[in-house]
Amino acid sequence: MIITKQYRCIHSASCQCSKGHLSEDAIFLVFHNLKWNPKLIATLSCVCKWFDDLAKRVLWKEFCRTRAPKMLCDLQSTGSHVVDGNWRALGKLLTYCSGCTKGGLFKNIQNPVPGHFVYQTRFSRTSGKSFLLPQCRTDVLYVSDPCEHLDQGEEGDLGFFRGVFKSFATSKVRKMLISKGANLHQTEVCPYCKAKLWSMHQAKMIPQSASCRLGSYEDYIEYFVCLNGHLIGNCTLLPLSDSEEAPELEK
Repeated sequence: MIITKQYRCIHSASCQCSKGHLSEDAIFLVFHNLKWNPKLIATLSCVCKWFDDLAKRVLWKEFCRTRAPKMLCDLQSTGSHVVDGNWRALGKLLTYCSGCTKGGLFKNIQNPVPGHFVYQTRFSRTSGKSFLLPQCRTDVLYVSDPCEHLDQGEEGDLGFFRGVFKSFATSKVRKMLISKGANLHQTEVCPYCKAKLWSMHQAKMIPQSASCRLGSYEDYIEYFVCLNGHLIGNCTLLPLSDSEEAPELEK
């Protein structure tokens, strides 16, 4: 089963079995030994509701703590609701590039780009400042490096990035979106938690520093923030200059 289907079916997991499960302690020890393998957690959550409930309460939490301990410590320092009770969404955010369908969220997508599992992604609080207007830079936002999808035909090289706010409910970004009367997207929802989305482009809240940080064209960057503080974005990447290309090995 491919990872896209694994994550989609997590939300509809059903299981008729009522006994025969290992104890929660045993499952905990098994997945601790497996280093909280996210693909396996997602797969088993699809086929067993009992396991899915355990994963939401325990396994995704331990996975997040292991994958991004400093980031998690910071996000939890104020009891942010983005983390508490939403470990599965955060686990998916850490490991999954959502891609985009044709006619979906991003205006520069003409051909569908499938979502996929990402083994390693760096999330940076420093980078997150570049995605905030100057008056909002006391907010804390972690943003990933762009997941590069190269040679996408006429669309060129695309980058998909994602992030998460600390204490989004009290953030200046949220207050500004509300004060501007920004509309929520009518049809699309967050691929990580299914909450409704604000378009930062429509709210005119994308600073020039974001395209500089991503190495992208200024007119081809767009990102959305959901009601739970998850950020998803897309950009068209600038081509590498000759000096930036990797040097060839000497023969």
